[in-house]
Amino acid sequence: MYHGSYGPLHGVKMSQAYESTLRLSFDVRAGLVIRQMHHWAALLFLAAIVTHLCRIFFTGAFRRPRELNWIIGMTLFLLALANGFTGYSLPDDLLSGTGLRVGYSIALAIPLVGTWLAFLVFGGEFPSPDITSRLYTIHILLVPGLLFGLLGAHLAVLWHQKHTQFPGPGRTEDNIEGSHLWPTYALRSLGLFAAVFALLAFLAGVAQINPIWLYGPFKPAAVSTAAQPDWYMGWLEGALRLFPAWRIRLLDHTISEAFWPGVVLPSLTFLLFYAWPFVEARVTGDHEDHEVLDRPRDRPVRTPIGASVLTFYFVLFLAGSQDIIAQKLGMAIDPITWTFRVLVFLLPGVVFMIARKVCIDLQGADRQEARKDEIRRRVPTGSEEGGDGGGGDRQPEPALTD
Repeated sequence: MYHGSYGPLHGVKMSQAYESTLRLSFDVRAGLVIRQMHHWAALLFLAAIVTHLCRIFFTGAFRRPRELNWIIGMTLFLLALANGFTGYSLPDDLLSGTGLRVGYSIALAIPLVGTWLAFLVFGGEFPSPDITSRLYTIHILLVPGLLFGLLGAHLAVLWHQKHTQFPGPGRTEDNIEGSHLWPTYALRSLGLFAAVFALLAFLAGVAQINPIWLYGPFKPAAVSTAAQPDWYMGWLEGALRLFPAWRIRLLDHTISEAFWPGVVLPSLTFLLFYAWPFVEARVTGDHEDHEVLDRPRDRPVRTPIGASVLTFYFVLFLAGSQDIIAQKLGMAIDPITWTFRVLVFLLPGVVFMIARKVCIDLQGADRQEARKDEIRRRVPTGSEEGGDGGGGDRQPEPALTD
């Protein structure tokens, strides 16, 4: 029974995990600020990783000889997702418990080994009393240890290979230019650290996040409405909501409806992410070492593919809130769901065509500008137009075409 400072929950039966989180929030000085800073930091951490991976993808920084660092980076992303989910699930409130129930259902959906795997991880049938202590160990020890180890490997490879560089005067595939580690790079990093810390402290002080006291303790028989996970799991939530309830009987085994969006889609997603550097090298025949980055406009296939993939997952992310959207618009959920089912296939194709057209147009504009510069350089010599070094009558400049 709870007998802490938060009056509305007095006398309510709850787990030790939920009670300790309430105590940290209301009875420990600055405890709520620290909790909220920790949660905001987790969200910003995943956002920074996604942004960094997008920069690497669109500029081609994953190409040879940096395929290993791309693989390490993707693994770090997976571990960050796992650590975010385990930390999010620790307070044992109604919202996080609902997410944990979804995770248990996805584990059960794996054919043949799902039941054994779910019982191995959860320690029994959901809700198992062992899962909180297991999540705690995973969250504070196992995953952070792997993160530190892989981050060290990532930085070691980076130290050996050095940073890639954007195109510029004097920069080629055979040399590397950049700022010194000390003091330039170190001071920039310290400045960024201070700015991020200030932002997190500001958000923790003024922007409420994850108010578990409003959700109440987890009860297996209760599921709250408007239950959305943290943003980095929103795409998976949307996939589960959009995919039709297809339950298939195959060879005396039932394949759950959660298998396709909960197991197949994430598996294919990360398999393609891991394989992309090798797929692109095989398709383009480019097996050379690269030190100069691509401009996204100069890759009218890779850039549209990346833009369409981001659109696909963004639509899934929005679909994870179709109940809230339906409520705000005063509509039934079914029309909203079908709208997202259409958009998840339609919008990526539209974005692909637009992005490709933009890339080609920007390339054409660059070629035109290069021709104008070439003409300007030739005019004073009289080699092209004047014939007298610029004093006589000149012929009209030739039309510039692509």
